[in-house]
Amino acid sequence: MRRALTSGRRNREALLLVFAVLICCFGYAYTGLSTKDNAWDGLAGFAGSMLLMALVPHIALRRFAPYADPLILPLTTLLSGFGLVLLHRLDFSYAARYKSAGTASNQLMWTVIGVAVCVGVIVLLRDHRRLQRYIYLTMAVALVLLMAPAFFPGDTYGAKRWIILGPLSFQPGEFVKSMIAVFFAGYLVLHRDALALTGRKVLGVRLPPGRQLGPILTVWVFSLLVLVFERDLGTSLIFFGVFVIMLYAATERTSWVLCGVLMASAGAAVVGSIEPHVKGRIVGWLHPFAVYLPKDQQPPGTGSEQAAQALFSFGSGGVTGTGLGQGHPDLIGFAGRSDFILTTVGEELGLAGTMVIFMLYALLIQRGLSAALHSRDPFGKLLAVGLASVLALQVFVVGGGVMGLIPLTGKALPFLAKGGSSLVANWLLVAVLIRISDSAGRSREAMEAAPTRA
Repeated sequence: MRRALTSGRRNREALLLVFAVLICCFGYAYTGLSTKDNAWDGLAGFAGSMLLMALVPHIALRRFAPYADPLILPLTTLLSGFGLVLLHRLDFSYAARYKSAGTASNQLMWTVIGVAVCVGVIVLLRDHRRLQRYIYLTMAVALVLLMAPAFFPGDTYGAKRWIILGPLSFQPGEFVKSMIAVFFAGYLVLHRDALALTGRKVLGVRLPPGRQLGPILTVWVFSLLVLVFERDLGTSLIFFGVFVIMLYAATERTSWVLCGVLMASAGAAVVGSIEPHVKGRIVGWLHPFAVYLPKDQQPPGTGSEQAAQALFSFGSGGVTGTGLGQGHPDLIGFAGRSDFILTTVGEELGLAGTMVIFMLYALLIQRGLSAALHSRDPFGKLLAVGLASVLALQVFVVGGGVMGLIPLTGKALPFLAKGGSSLVANWLLVAVLIRISDSAGRSREAMEAAPTRA
């Protein structure tokens, strides 16, 4: 019975992985056909790479995580593979307009590294509860990594989010997101009763007591420090947002959400009015087309035309898009391969394609929340909620910024955008979710089998 259950899950996973690989290979071939009338150039190598990236973790799950959710790995593989297709398509446009080197091959290398890290975590981390032993060490390392870019010279497009060591560079903030979820999960398991049951009611809302406001005030201060010294709006929003979401999940008290929203609004208002880079982001969000006005009529702080070009891309795509390889995503400029890669989807695959991408993200987030619901231990439950929230907030801040719903943050869209740090960090996040879902599946199977044994 147990073997049939696990075999059925892995067989469904294998079938979905086949579909994911075929879809990505079709997109690669279509891109080649539409850009240079050759569907076969490089297709064999890409197909072989995709097959290995799907097969190796699938074998690892069969051996080391047989009860894991059968949807998490196929969804991640499909998103990563489609990201490679998009970068392959963008390489043609950027080479023609800017004479820039291709990035798809480098992204493929980082994808392989990310998959290897994922497999390593699944093999070595047999029980996610081991992470609970090191929550304070994890948070100490996370804070060091979070603040480290502020002490390195130079910045990248206005934000200091990189650590550069000779020829090597990486964004520590990408890894910090998962690390703080580990700490918050462990901390809230220890203090959830005090946070949930104490406090006074004011106007029908139970406000947390002063001494319990310490953690949220500390996190608020650190998020503001990141915003001020590193000018990294995206990491600051994710850092603070994950904590508030996990607080609500642990305590079920709306007062924490109310405090979080008020503190985030106050901090953003103050920093946005005094920090030039953040203020420029807000001006660009409020007046995206002001860049086309005469200089003397432009609001102070008006930046580049990327926000306007992004809206033009979505508008020209319509419902079905212009077709993969038939748009002009290179007009966005340098960010077309990173945070603005979503505009390529909007222009060439239209509203339909954009909704499909968001649905894939929504399914992946939902599977993370499902693992949280079925997890039997409080730490795993909160950790799964935190990791799913990290992914959801990343998609929101990037997609919302590109579409004009919120100011631009400069973060990379998970799995799709160029960036080795982001790719490896998100594959690491997926590995932990897989491990939690495996534990939840084992517990669920044991509960269903218990009446039979009795």
